[in-house]
Amino acid sequence: MEARALAKNIPISPQKLQLVVDTVRGKKVEEALNILRFLHTPAARPVAKVIKSAVANAENNYQLAPAKLKITHISVDKGITLKRRRARARGRGNTILKRSAHIQVAVEEV
Repeated sequence: MEARALAKNIPISPQKLQLVVDTVRGKKVEEALNILRFLHTPAARPVAKVIKSAVANAENNYQLAPAKLKITHISVDKGITLKRRRARARGRGNTILKRSAHIQVAVEEV
């Protein structure tokens, strides 16, 4: 049985999250959480949080053992983009794009 978790509108760009997600794709849950604990990027915290949520869903809803779980599917999608203006010289303005992302995780018993 497959358990899923989803986090929406994480205020980090999908490009930065994708680098973190690629390091844990296909690994066992314990190994993935250990890797994320020692990564020096702020993007590792929301990814770890979603993985822990998927493990909790598997444990509570399907009575699966957390030690036997493996990440079968993990992906990052684009979320909403906030458009902000910044004042520039001579009365002009530049657009600043504040990107967000959605993270999907699925875990399954090995």
